[in-house]
Amino acid sequence: MALVGSYVALSKPLAAVFPVLLLAWLRFGIGALAMLHWLKRPLHEPPMTRQTRWLLFWESFLGNFLFTLCMISGVQLSGAVAAGVIMAAIPAAVALLSWVLLRERVAQQVWAGVACAVLGIGLLAMAPEAAPPAAQASAQARFQAVPHGQLAWLGHLLLLAAVLCEASYAVIGKKLTASLTPRRISALINLWGFVLSLPFGLWLAWGFDFRAVSPGLWLLLVFYALAACMWTVWLWMTGLRSVPAAQAGVFTVFLPISAALVGVLVLGERLSALQWAALGTALLGVVLATWPVRGRGLA
Repeated sequence: MALVGSYVALSKPLAAVFPVLLLAWLRFGIGALAMLHWLKRPLHEPPMTRQTRWLLFWESFLGNFLFTLCMISGVQLSGAVAAGVIMAAIPAAVALLSWVLLRERVAQQVWAGVACAVLGIGLLAMAPEAAPPAAQASAQARFQAVPHGQLAWLGHLLLLAAVLCEASYAVIGKKLTASLTPRRISALINLWGFVLSLPFGLWLAWGFDFRAVSPGLWLLLVFYALAACMWTVWLWMTGLRSVPAAQAGVFTVFLPISAALVGVLVLGERLSALQWAALGTALLGVVLATWPVRGRGLA
């Protein structure tokens, strides 16, 4: 989740150059090339059932393809502050879905951690933002989302849909780790993402001037693709093999935290005292949710 937040923050220059669906297609294509050797079924792994194949499709469609579209469109219609507040519901949504669908028993300590995570990210989103340095103002203006408008309510609905997509991604991933290795899950859901974005990618690539893309942006694209499609998915699925989905969902708090830190340390942005306090509250939620519970398990 920390790596996800990092590449989300560093992918802003890519989104300013590539159309969203073309960027998604290039991302999945690079990831597919890097994970070709992960597609082969290990000898100890049983053949996939029909249910497993459907779970792989929904994992990719909801967690990779649809989440990206809902998130970007929602931010454009309602603004970044609204996005931060609504996306803070991801840990609670994961805990709720794991309780309903996986029959996981969620300890009160985990619920307290979820509450702290939601409170922390909510404070981070609602706190007044410090003015960016003058040198950064012109660059940040290119990536600024549409703040408000008559379709803000639609943006809120799209962001709620993105929350449900990300929560579904965590819960479905937990079920997949019971029958498939993390490497194979990563490669298969990325391949589905490539197939889903292929028609849009080919159509947009036909009229796109690739020669105008600088070498630095191509290197950034490779990093983005490997981090988004390969490294983060493998790390997440490996963790899910030994951590209940409800508890794992709290770690999504690191996504906005790492994005904020990258903004401060790399992009030169500033955070107020209230925003730093919000980060501390969110981290307290992670500690509460992951601290060992004596005498009983979480699932």
